[in-house]
Amino acid sequence: MITVQWSKATEISSPPFKARVKRKATNGKASKLTQAFSVNVALESLLSEWPHLCNFLSCLYTVLLLDPGLGGRVPNITANRSTNQALPTPVEIENSLDQYSLDSLDINQTNLEWQVFNRSAPNGAISIFNKYVGRIEYVCQFWCNAGFYSPNVDPYCHYSLGGKEYTSFLWPFEILVNKDNFEFMEWKDGSYGSVPPNSIKTCSKEVYVGMNEYGLGKVDVNDKVFYLPWEGSEYWYRYYQVLTLNKDINSEHLSEVQYKTDGVKPIEYPPETMRKSAITNYQCQTVTGTATLSKTYQVEQRWDTSFSITMGIDTSITAGIPIIGSAGIGFSEETTLEFTKGTTYIESTTHTVSVECKVPPNMSCGVSMVGFKYGAEIPYTARLSRTYSNEKTTWTSISGTYKGVQMGEILAVMDRCEPVPDPTPCP
Repeated sequence: MITVQWSKATEISSPPFKARVKRKATNGKASKLTQAFSVNVALESLLSEWPHLCNFLSCLYTVLLLDPGLGGRVPNITANRSTNQALPTPVEIENSLDQYSLDSLDINQTNLEWQVFNRSAPNGAISIFNKYVGRIEYVCQFWCNAGFYSPNVDPYCHYSLGGKEYTSFLWPFEILVNKDNFEFMEWKDGSYGSVPPNSIKTCSKEVYVGMNEYGLGKVDVNDKVFYLPWEGSEYWYRYYQVLTLNKDINSEHLSEVQYKTDGVKPIEYPPETMRKSAITNYQCQTVTGTATLSKTYQVEQRWDTSFSITMGIDTSITAGIPIIGSAGIGFSEETTLEFTKGTTYIESTTHTVSVECKVPPNMSCGVSMVGFKYGAEIPYTARLSRTYSNEKTTWTSISGTYKGVQMGEILAVMDRCEPVPDPTPCP
């Protein structure tokens, strides 16, 4: 049996190191280590002065033997019972909280966010109804450890660490929020540390939001178990469910677009010569000719937004389209466009101009097709709907900026006529 004891002076410098110390057997290796020892030095000093012990402790950690007395058990839970056996935040964690960011955190450009808890669960807070005890539990995290918050119990986040249950106590914690209930969340089965695709993790790369029939907790992929905090202990289970994000999306659509044009002025670009031509007269009398010029170009319009539009699906917008010119900004009748990519619409447009000109004898007169471009950046708000393959539709509000450059005017311009080189003399 190997016993490792950490003194109160132990410093835990980063959330991924959980300071979880447990008893373990190592299939024959433990028999060679018959003498108990204590490690009573700060972690940083230990690793810097005795590097060989680092490998030993790492090996020790990977062969953890979970407390068999708490494995797969039915916990004695009551809905509103005081959890006076749960311990306050460990001193090691309190000493490291100045390194732990408590800012709200978006999850992969979704409507999911870890929000700092403020007295009550906000709208959209993800919860379960715990049938085993008949109460609502909300998903929370403290120091990257997923757990539960229940207003029927106390105002703290309950989590487990190193074989024991703790509460956030007087420290702030974070609660998982699905803003506007826009994301489609599902609980999917896992076992022995496995997690399905698109599983929701805490600020640790190894800890995921989990649950079983007894309540909310965390899945630790390194320990290959689900941990349930209760009555001062850390129960563990090999089979569990993991909170996941459903990505089986068919389409997304923007509507109810409102532009904010106050203070927005068109951006005028320098004139652009799009095409040139010439009419040459080799005769000895003035002739009248017509020059026709044509140009196809692409117009790109974007409805940029900080929200992550799903790639690879049908995405469209129903709105009035800005019309930008020298006189100002107007809007077309409401129409529906299919985005080319993301929230960008690209359209090919062909412009044709003709000009009639009189060309003197032995002269060549040039004609240019000149375009005048105007651009604008217009803030907007809109409603975004998302339809899943099971025909479920969710809605949320977004904001962003329309960005577009349009060809406002096309002109045919006569250049100066130039003599034809080496002309044939006229009689």
